[in-house]
Amino acid sequence: MKNQQSSVHSFNAIWQMVKTLPITAAEVIRGKQAAIRSSKRLRHPLRPLTWPASSASWIQNQLEQTLASVRASGVQPASMRSSQLDPYSVEELELVREIMEQTQQHNQSNLTRTAAYLACYEAYPELHWALLAHLVSRNGGYNMTDLKSDLLHNVLKSQDNKQVYLLLERCNALIFQDAYPQLLLYMKSREKGRSYFHLLSEFHVSAFMSPFWEQFWLERSSEVLTVGLIINEQNYIENRVIRNPYYQHHVMATLSFRSHELAGLNHIIIPLGVDQELVGLTMNHFNKLHERIEFGKALYALLFGYSQVLERAATFSKEIPHEGSRSEYWPKYYTSLYGQKREEPLLTAALSNKEMLSRDNKIYSPTLYKAWYDMPYEKITREDWLTHTSHTDTLGHLNLPRRPRIFDVSYRHRFALWKLGIVHDLNEIRNTNKIL
Repeated sequence: MKNQQSSVHSFNAIWQMVKTLPITAAEVIRGKQAAIRSSKRLRHPLRPLTWPASSASWIQNQLEQTLASVRASGVQPASMRSSQLDPYSVEELELVREIMEQTQQHNQSNLTRTAAYLACYEAYPELHWALLAHLVSRNGGYNMTDLKSDLLHNVLKSQDNKQVYLLLERCNALIFQDAYPQLLLYMKSREKGRSYFHLLSEFHVSAFMSPFWEQFWLERSSEVLTVGLIINEQNYIENRVIRNPYYQHHVMATLSFRSHELAGLNHIIIPLGVDQELVGLTMNHFNKLHERIEFGKALYALLFGYSQVLERAATFSKEIPHEGSRSEYWPKYYTSLYGQKREEPLLTAALSNKEMLSRDNKIYSPTLYKAWYDMPYEKITREDWLTHTSHTDTLGHLNLPRRPRIFDVSYRHRFALWKLGIVHDLNEIRNTNKIL
């Protein structure tokens, strides 16, 4: 009798899922057409993206000289040698201490980092990278809380979830530790009316960044600086995390990590308002340095290359505090309220052909503080990544980013929920059968 009940329940549940297939297929076609129309509308007016050839050429020459010197001597660049604060003034020593304290204070969690990036951009809007980093960091928080959401809670092992969280958290923390002191040095230089970029070495910043900041201090070419920071930060995490044997074996090979890519939740989305359009791009190969850099450049060109995208994304960032729940941008689908049992246990049925979910069917997406706790990380190696790369790998990306043409991902993002809903529902059916 129990087996018969189980079979009937499974058949009915699977039949419900099958019935959604034609509806979903038609929606995918409509979604692609809508994405083209929406992207076309959002492309106007364009924002200028400039690339001063003389500045970029000067930076390239400086970097070529540094690389040649490193290869000839076989030692770390001068900026990465042991700290020697004696020649510095009392003011400079105090500034180094102050920036170290602020970096440690704001590096507590994804939430504090994300807010700190936005504060930098609001203070000095020429720091384009700070707003880009804010939005990418928001997505990092969403990916962290996804691991404890309705979508994945019955799919993944708890230990796998924790390992993926550790990788996401470490990348987020490492980039902040390297980039935030650079932003603070610029802000202090603006405040005092003099350059403090000779202090970059005290924060173990790669020699790669020195000519970018020197040029930016003189000419304020936001595009060149942003590309430099994108190249730098992705190289910074390459050996420390991406190629680290532990993370490759215990994280990137797990179902928890691959599920985001398989389901399409590896979108980096830029909300243009609450329950409004989502624009963004899809990261297909997180483990490939070249693709991460070009992806970052394309995302930057999307954000700062179109006036509507920049204005609406900046407004959303300022008005909606980041807490890590996807209900921040899509309350029509998500809720951050825990314990609200959905009337419809099958996500595919709830999501099929619906522009919003009822209050009793919304997907639980927790805030970060509900999902995870602040986690200290191990000591970070201090070698300069510039010593491990080639001339072509480094400078081949030093060019003007190109604006993407099709970038509205609203429907694609919802289809990703439906795909992951299939995995969720199959596990729900299996678990229910065990009870029966």
